[in-house]
Amino acid sequence: MIREATAADVPALVEGYEWLFAAPGRRVADWDAGTAAERLHALLDSDRGTVFVADVDGEVQGFITVYLDILSVRYGQRVWVEDLAVAPDARSGGLGGALLDAAKAWAREHGAAHLELDSAFTRVDAHRFYERTEPSWDARSFGWVL
Repeated sequence: MIREATAADVPALVEGYEWLFAAPGRRVADWDAGTAAERLHALLDSDRGTVFVADVDGEVQGFITVYLDILSVRYGQRVWVEDLAVAPDARSGGLGGALLDAAKAWAREHGAAHLELDSAFTRVDAHRFYERTEPSWDARSFGWVL
């Protein structure tokens, strides 16, 4: 079942970030579980974003974070997916697609014209997943740590 996360899910969500850090991913240099929990609580309390979880028999098996982002002059309101992760043993079972669908529905409900996310070149399996969902476009992005 896909549902919006609650404060009670925060510990499981923080643990779930390990799914993103595992190869081919990498741990964020200044990762701190306490800070992550604070940020997740803030997101859950915000009207500008949310977290959806894939709840399988009472256990978080996946999650997606979505944020109302920029109001683009060219494209209108954007929703940004920052994190999408599914437990390794639950992949290829439809949870990722269901989470992405929930994010798209939330985006539409919040007046967004489009939803975007970044994915590192090393995440080949994730790219195959995204391509199966038939994105409207793909692009290359650049980023700088400040």
